[in-house]
Amino acid sequence: MTSDILIIGGGVIGLAIAVELKLRGANVTVLCRDFQAAATHAAAGMLAPDAEQISDQGLRSLCWRSRSLYPDWTQKLEDLTGLNSGYWPCGILAPVYEDSKEDFPSSHARESPAYWLDEAAIHQYQPGLGKEVVGGWWYPEDAQVNNRSLAHLLWSAAESLGIELKDGITVEAFIQQKGQVIGAQTSAGVIDAGHYVLAAGAWSNELLPLPVKPRKGQMLSVRVPEFVPELPLRRVLFGQDIYIVPRRDRTAYPKEMRSIIIGATSEDVGFTPDNTPVGIQTLLQQAIRLYPQLQHYPIQELWWGFRPTTPDELPILGNSYCQNLTLATGHHRNGILLAPVTAALVADLIWEQKSDPLLSHFHYSRFQTQSSTSMLTHFANFTNGHRPAISPQNSCTDAINRVCTLDSPLTIAGKTFQSRLMTGTGKYRTIEEMQQSIVASGCEIVTVAVRRVQTKAAGHEGLAEALDWKKIWMLPNTAGCQTAEEAIRVARLGREMAKLLGQEDNNFVKLEVIPDPKYLLPDPIGTLQAAEQLVKEGFAVLPYINADPMLAKRLEDVGCATVMPLASPIGSGQGLKTTANIQIIIENAGIPVVVDAGIGAPSEAAQAMELGADALLINSAIALAQNPAAMAHAMNLAAVAGRLAYLAGRMPMKDYASASSPLSGTITS
Repeated sequence: MTSDILIIGGGVIGLAIAVELKLRGANVTVLCRDFQAAATHAAAGMLAPDAEQISDQGLRSLCWRSRSLYPDWTQKLEDLTGLNSGYWPCGILAPVYEDSKEDFPSSHARESPAYWLDEAAIHQYQPGLGKEVVGGWWYPEDAQVNNRSLAHLLWSAAESLGIELKDGITVEAFIQQKGQVIGAQTSAGVIDAGHYVLAAGAWSNELLPLPVKPRKGQMLSVRVPEFVPELPLRRVLFGQDIYIVPRRDRTAYPKEMRSIIIGATSEDVGFTPDNTPVGIQTLLQQAIRLYPQLQHYPIQELWWGFRPTTPDELPILGNSYCQNLTLATGHHRNGILLAPVTAALVADLIWEQKSDPLLSHFHYSRFQTQSSTSMLTHFANFTNGHRPAISPQNSCTDAINRVCTLDSPLTIAGKTFQSRLMTGTGKYRTIEEMQQSIVASGCEIVTVAVRRVQTKAAGHEGLAEALDWKKIWMLPNTAGCQTAEEAIRVARLGREMAKLLGQEDNNFVKLEVIPDPKYLLPDPIGTLQAAEQLVKEGFAVLPYINADPMLAKRLEDVGCATVMPLASPIGSGQGLKTTANIQIIIENAGIPVVVDAGIGAPSEAAQAMELGADALLINSAIALAQNPAAMAHAMNLAAVAGRLAYLAGRMPMKDYASASSPLSGTITS
């Protein structure tokens, strides 16, 4: 049965949303890559918006609201399951040293209670602090929860409510069509639903081009020895680049009884796993300085996790560019704290169609405003040679930006691209012209003729070293192949070539089977045969074809990632000669349609995009221009303009004139 809502992500955010939606009557499924790998299990469970002195007003408001929900929220979950969350409104103590003593921000003090403790008071309040501690702040409303207990509690609550939980399922891509997600491609096949929620944490960027990256944190715990009668540390200590979190005996995890958590590093190292000596050493040195008796306690456990972090360290919440896809990711170090409020706001948005005003502060489009404005400014400077008369803050520009955000990125075989212009590497007069043109085009996909690179054909010497393959996605091309068998063999070589250049996961191939040396028209039968085999071998196949709607549909049916109909014979520059057939292909396609071959001028590129093509592949028109880099930039602007025009919707054509100004109400003699 198709679920009302499919949630991608089985951490605290995904599970909290699932439980909230289920309690409101939704039929919910949760897909989880690896429940134990979620950032939830690697956290400390602090609920510390005051101790962290969050400067962003919107995030501070969100955190305060969520913290206030915690007592009732955890009680509700405990009543559902009979389990313990480890919620403890213990307050947080933030000791300071003489060399880091500073006044507490008055704006915070007015809005949330905090109390300064002098040296004598703080050492009496929490015995055992380091001698260097000269005072500190007490935040009585901050709290903690046992993160692992909470994860187990949420999973159990979801099971008891009848939520379908699928662990060990990797979501590989969203299948999008006409502004809607129509399915999630997973390791277990395609799973569909009415609505989708992306709550995949640090892995969200693998599915959508969101600026979410992993920030590694290393942690450890020590065990309070049996001969110590009581837990000596009664408060969470939030120090300089260190926090120390005591766990109470009544935790639901016996392994963590009488344990003290120490964390955490913050490392921009991607998904690099494992603890490191320097990371653990740094934590221990800082922790022992703050609370010296920890040096005598046995180390119990070491672990690490990956925080989902955005450039501004604020979460991404709310609607996306797809009408039935909601975003709930990028919570950085506040995922556990923000779980209750995220669940409530997302449930309101999806199930009640109510959008809290606070969500606008965390909308994904905040990362697109700068790039959209830059593009418009660059366009004006390029065409006018001076600063544009229209300010980027002008309402006209804002209107264009709003239209731009209606679009979704180009997605091919689960990989997303911002540019809808692809270019080639052949026919340039020099390697330098090719490099400059690719930069000027703004493209992210570049075709490379595998056989020409291997044979070091003229113009292809040093091609592998000429481009930055960390920024450009290689599209190996079977150009020069005359049979299906030959194309299959060259495609395999192309995949290996991409791996050698560092693109280990690149399974793309532009499939060309061209036995005709004069007109260079693709062989439809050989193309279909090769495509069937390559799809079976796991390739993302982008076949170059005549503008044949029936062949395009057959290629889609066998699993091709796109279809690439020619506009006119390759390299001819004749422009759009197959408009009617391309329109039929676009109308019937469920995969991206890339117009390839024959485009000679930017006006023709714009026209192809206005038809509704998803992208263009242009080589000869750029490489053979008198100024290739300028033409590449022009083609980029044409692709953007054509796409924007298609999204805007052109006016209807009429057989008669229609005055721009109405005649009614005019003054007559």
